[in-house]
Amino acid sequence: MPRRLPLWLISLTLACSSSATRRGGTIIFASGADLQSANPLLTTHPLARQVQRYVLLTTLVQYDSTLVMQPYLAKQWDWSADSLTLTWHLNTMVRWDDGAPTTARDVAWTLDAARDPATGYPRSGDLDGVVAVAARDDSTVAVAFSVPPHGIPDVFTDLAILPAHLLAGTPHGRLRSAAWNQAPTGNGPFRFVSHTPNRRWVFAANREFPAALGGPPRIDRLVIAVVDEPTTKLAALTAGELDFAGIQPAHASFVRKDRRLAVIEYPLLFTYGLVFNTRRPPFNDANVRRAISLAIDRAAIVSGYLFGFGTAASRPVLPDSAPVPDLVTAKRLIGGRPIHFEMLTVGSGEAALEQMLQTQLAAIGVHATIRQLELTTFLDRVQGPGHEFEAAVMGVSGDLGLGQLAPLLTTTGLAHTTDRAAMLRLFADSMPVAFLYHAGGVQGMNRRVRGVRMDVRGELATLRDWDVDR
Repeated sequence: MPRRLPLWLISLTLACSSSATRRGGTIIFASGADLQSANPLLTTHPLARQVQRYVLLTTLVQYDSTLVMQPYLAKQWDWSADSLTLTWHLNTMVRWDDGAPTTARDVAWTLDAARDPATGYPRSGDLDGVVAVAARDDSTVAVAFSVPPHGIPDVFTDLAILPAHLLAGTPHGRLRSAAWNQAPTGNGPFRFVSHTPNRRWVFAANREFPAALGGPPRIDRLVIAVVDEPTTKLAALTAGELDFAGIQPAHASFVRKDRRLAVIEYPLLFTYGLVFNTRRPPFNDANVRRAISLAIDRAAIVSGYLFGFGTAASRPVLPDSAPVPDLVTAKRLIGGRPIHFEMLTVGSGEAALEQMLQTQLAAIGVHATIRQLELTTFLDRVQGPGHEFEAAVMGVSGDLGLGQLAPLLTTTGLAHTTDRAAMLRLFADSMPVAFLYHAGGVQGMNRRVRGVRMDVRGELATLRDWDVDR
């Protein structure tokens, strides 16, 4: 049975008016965890990255619905004759929320910070080919490469530009503690209003956002409400207290029966896997990693856990095909050894996926203990410098440039290169991750919101065009 709404969520919705029809131009969008940080140099949380790109900040270019790069902060660009220098020409009317202009200095500072290992930018490997960044004037930035890249690197659609005049005084190695991260000054279609940790982020429409970049949003406010329990999200959605909530596939048919609600299905570049720490036993043994992968029944997970909203995975990218479980070979690789490990995951609920894995692995004599953690603690354990974990169930947000591969290999403890094909072979040969499934997006939506389209770019890609019945 759906749980009662927490008092903080009730007070939030009352503050915005107590019913969906009386909220006016405010949209409340549920997130399963806090956004981690507003700083794109530091964030891996998928929804946080969307908030950075589509809400608070701007990227140099962005994809349209056909995944063709379109101008955004950069109104145009050109290549040198030898294809070693990419020159960006910026829109000059974009201003930070404190009134300062967005200039080439901001772009150069952001790219240099992303390239500095001290920063810890998750996609820094995508910038390995960059040898220099220079602001030629306020509206022109030149990016020099060591070898000609194959077109514009995807990272330029993902890395939102930051305000150098507010962050340049902070050493790159200390950016994680910058006050800006929790109270950011942006230059995007929405302005930051407030943040209550582990509760909500509030943004208001930027009515001065330039028409050349799409103009101001149609809605007045966006509230990202942190609701970690699936049953609580479902209850809040059906009660009209949320406009959007990611729902479990098992609940899709229930939501569809409510005439006030709609279910949106859309593709994602998001893959779940059981990630092994190869630095530690038992997963410093490749045979153990292979055995566990062979024991997992992905088809059963897709049908029994996802209710068909996803596809089985054997590698980190699509297209893909479901590997067939092979318990005989898995047991032979284990060789009768007692294997025990702790399996970390995010959440505090039933852990249905993890329980399925636990049961499947028990069939080959492998005993997994499930430990659920809050997101920040989970990320500190798994991706922090100590890598204090044995194995972890985690979702990996992908991109068209496969920028997720290098950080994922770093998490597992294996070295990586800039060669994407070589990294894919490494995943196949060394099995540092037992990939489980490629997720499909499932959102419950209040029908009062209009103009919503969700696709592989993310849930918020078309946010600026959404409107509401007032």
